[in-house]
Amino acid sequence: MSVQLMLSVHEPEEMAVVAWQTPDFVPGLLPRTRRLLLLLNPCGGRGNSLQQCHSHILPMITEADISYNLIQTERQNHARELVQAISLEEWDGIVVISGDGLLYEVINGLMERSDWEDAIKMPIGILPCGSGNALAGAINYNAGFEQAMGSELLLNCILLLCRGTVMPMDLVSVTTCSGIRSFSFLSVAWGFISDVDIESEKYRHMGSARFTVGTMVRVASLRTYKGRLSYLPVLDAHRPICRSITLAPNGSLVPFQRSQLHRTVSDMGLCEERNVMYKRSSASLDTNELPSFETPSPGSPTALNSSSFPFDSVSDSSQQDSTLHREMEPTIHHQVNGPKDDLVPALEQPIPKTWVTVEEDFVLVLAIYQSHLGADLFTAPFSCFNDGLIHLFFVKAGISRAALVRLFLAMEKGNHIEMECPYLVHVPVRAFRLEPLTRKGIITVDGERVEYGPVQAQVHNGLSNLITGSNRVRMASV
Repeated sequence: MSVQLMLSVHEPEEMAVVAWQTPDFVPGLLPRTRRLLLLLNPCGGRGNSLQQCHSHILPMITEADISYNLIQTERQNHARELVQAISLEEWDGIVVISGDGLLYEVINGLMERSDWEDAIKMPIGILPCGSGNALAGAINYNAGFEQAMGSELLLNCILLLCRGTVMPMDLVSVTTCSGIRSFSFLSVAWGFISDVDIESEKYRHMGSARFTVGTMVRVASLRTYKGRLSYLPVLDAHRPICRSITLAPNGSLVPFQRSQLHRTVSDMGLCEERNVMYKRSSASLDTNELPSFETPSPGSPTALNSSSFPFDSVSDSSQQDSTLHREMEPTIHHQVNGPKDDLVPALEQPIPKTWVTVEEDFVLVLAIYQSHLGADLFTAPFSCFNDGLIHLFFVKAGISRAALVRLFLAMEKGNHIEMECPYLVHVPVRAFRLEPLTRKGIITVDGERVEYGPVQAQVHNGLSNLITGSNRVRMASV
């Protein structure tokens, strides 16, 4: 674009008039301010998300010339209802300020819209103010940052949100025994991991430390579960390590270059800060009493586009509930749309002959499609946001308590695969079916409890868009 400066002094008594000639200038081509809908759960994690929002999040996104509207969720499924009603063209993205559960609500709310094919392409993001923060850990890793937690992880994710790169992200459709279908972005778990996740709710005031305490309790009283696991393996799958990194000549990680941000003032502002009571939902947390799949689990998923997003695109609850137990709310069944599951038959139908079936006593079964199960649990280092794979892990009965503890300690750095533990199995799959044969147990989807019983799932490659803030370099393992 050519720009010329001309000075005109036609009338001596007047000040010189400076005019810009911009013959190639087209106002409509200027990028407009990005507009984000921020959904905040004031009871996420330790209940300090609103404080974090004021002290860290809003100042940084204001500096990044991002307009926003901040809404606090007031009840279960509030975010789900909000995203069902929004006008897509008014927003460039939806960002949750909470843990993974609120994003589960948002995704399924978008999938319940009549225009779901456009709505699910709305870029979504997360700023970690919850307990587990698995997706935030994956975004942090993808950007090349070292593993972080707490405020450091939050600051990294705010920076990446401001940078704004969008990447496709796989979603997994999950169907439970009653035929209820939902879409998952993180995991399906049964056994040890889901037990710890749900039973540690009583320690929620401890933040992420609740999982450490819950793990110790569950290791001390280790359970096994008999079940039948069937899956469609991916025979040609390799295990790439996917992240955006720069290495110095000595092999060390070069510090991430943070670009300068620019100041602005939001034109939408902060909505009224309301004192709201947030009813949590959960089943009894008596560690010796698990629900039977003959009776539907009371905690079905709680938090059960083509919108132009001017970020760079890459192809490829305010008072915390003082009770220790979540009060149960009535189960609400939602009609979720979405692409057809063409790889899995109906739950009552037999599995195809091309599938593999394992019937075992399990300590845990975990289907995961992100690199992290928690901010400090590097569970699937080879997983990518849109690799079209479900990484199926299971631990067979017979593993000692000490070996299980060593496995989870190694998982903090992603070294558990290298241990070659004979009880740990990893298989990349496209679809799977889990049929519990043990009468009682807990199954979770994205950390949210669902009804206990047979469940099956299929991956849908690149169905949604995730704000990651960075590109990445694929490094295939040799």
